[in-house]
Amino acid sequence: MTRTVVPPAIPAAASLLLATLWGFAVFGDWSRQAFCTTSLGASPDCADRIASVIALSVMVGVVAACVTGAAWLVRRESLYGVAVAAWVVALVVLFVGGLAAQ
Repeated sequence: MTRTVVPPAIPAAASLLLATLWGFAVFGDWSRQAFCTTSLGASPDCADRIASVIALSVMVGVVAACVTGAAWLVRRESLYGVAVAAWVVALVVLFVGGLAAQ
């Protein structure tokens, strides 16, 4: 049986793209606009709730950034997959928390 090898550039690029998406959602105020803006305007209660969700997502994002940096520094292919998974978890926390904050 042959083993398919994924070049490290693919998960590295995926990690960068997910990190960029997460960064815009957290620091670019996309999450507040997406989950708290209604036809009546922004709800201050929702903004407070989404701020706590963002704080939780930032904690996961810090772990993801550390794993991504470690994967680049030590060049271990197994860490690239962990880094991508960590960014996905950070985005899932933000999305599910945002839905709950509405």
